[in-house]
Amino acid sequence: MKFIASSATMLNHLQAISRVINSKSTLPILDCFKLELKGNKLTLTAADSETRLETWIEVNNAEGEGSLAINAKNLLDPLRELPDQPLTFDINDETLEVFIYYHNGKYNFVGLKGDEYPEPKPLKEETSMSLTIEADMLMSGINRTVFATADDELRPVMNGIYFDITSDNLTFVASDGHKLVRVTTTEAKGEGRSSFILPKKPANLLKALLPKETGTVTINFDENNAYITMSDYKMICRFVEGRYPNYNSVIPQNNSNTVTLDRLTLLNALKRVSVFSNPSIGLVKLQLSEEKIVITAQDIDFLTAAEETIVCSYTGNVMNIGFKAAFLIEILDNIPSSDVRIELSDPSRAGLILPVEQETNEDMLTLLMPMMLND
Repeated sequence: MKFIASSATMLNHLQAISRVINSKSTLPILDCFKLELKGNKLTLTAADSETRLETWIEVNNAEGEGSLAINAKNLLDPLRELPDQPLTFDINDETLEVFIYYHNGKYNFVGLKGDEYPEPKPLKEETSMSLTIEADMLMSGINRTVFATADDELRPVMNGIYFDITSDNLTFVASDGHKLVRVTTTEAKGEGRSSFILPKKPANLLKALLPKETGTVTINFDENNAYITMSDYKMICRFVEGRYPNYNSVIPQNNSNTVTLDRLTLLNALKRVSVFSNPSIGLVKLQLSEEKIVITAQDIDFLTAAEETIVCSYTGNVMNIGFKAAFLIEILDNIPSSDVRIELSDPSRAGLILPVEQETNEDMLTLLMPMMLND
């Protein structure tokens, strides 16, 4: 088997899929890339036990066809140090010895049999469904929600993004029990009612791949797995098993206290004031009154405190409410609007933080549980 490939193109595609490889793999072959040559198309694959990423590049002067696995380090590390140039791969089909020739040198090593690389399970035809969505819409949904997913060994269903699909819309949901994000779009819809939980790792892999994609993404799935097909990449991943909680039931209704203000003003004030909160709990207090919010934080152990007043538009009762600063900052960082509206019922119930300007055909809602105040 022999072919010539551009070093820059190969590096670009290998780096993109290499993120799926675990640093400690139970199967030695999963430390490798699988290379499969058919005609002038070279398919590159990386995987762990749950997720698989494939991409493909055009090669020149291809001779023969077949597959082999090459240790990821052996392939990636030298490529990173090479300027862009044609690389000639010469692979002995019997011994799997690989020679890679470049402008003024060569290196060689032995690969593994490609047919030992694990293959993904096909979808069950009788239960499989499909969803087609614009690449930028999928990227937006993942970007806005993945930060709110949990790392909870006891409740694995919270460790991913819930896709709630109907024939009218698609809703992305993520929650760690303290904060919740729900983004509904009418730009994508399914064949009927269905749902799945996309784990955090493939969600983050997609977050890195989708900015390079244009056009549509097709997600074919059954109850256990998804085949996600993009223009340059294909991902196969296993879902988180289990039933996602009823997220709509935790969203408080009839919130009579409402504050509207500039998102960046609040965000920057929180970043300044939270420096002086107790690091173990990170509590900031918001004191809401007619035309202002007073943000305070203190650390009694070190006798430090901070207070900042910002102007806002507030309707409701005078109220003190506490939040974990890091969570509130994270939510405000991920809202795509210059102004936000915070809706509250009382200091013991969750607060809603909403963008004042919603994106076209999109509805975004975030929720944050309060922290108890001692005073």
